[in-house]
Amino acid sequence: MKIALIAHDGKKADMVHFLTGYKDVFHHKDIQLVATGTTGSHIEKSGIPVNKLLSGPMGGDAQIAAMVAEKTIAMVIFFRDPLDKHPHEPDVQMLMRLCDVHNIPLATNPATANLLFNELITRL
Repeated sequence: MKIALIAHDGKKADMVHFLTGYKDVFHHKDIQLVATGTTGSHIEKSGIPVNKLLSGPMGGDAQIAAMVAEKTIAMVIFFRDPLDKHPHEPDVQMLMRLCDVHNIPLATNPATANLLFNELITRL
């Protein structure tokens, strides 16, 4: 199962904090994490293995959107900062639309991400 991780700059610390609560899950052989570049660097520093793509503004959001369209991503965790402007907002909207089109679970905040991960744990 491949899980995509993205966090806007103001939410990267929240993403790392969230993931550390599930650190044991990510060492399961059937779970692979993929993240946009800068988010991935923050995650990597916390000791969680992750495959890094381009940074979001450089095309990382679009790379993940392509994986969603190809149905190689099982879940997207995208901690968005709704109070800040983002120059790559069209890519963000495309990613969210593709998650809806292809019925891929998408969590945009820790509360929803917790629900998805708790369900994931029961299936491992």
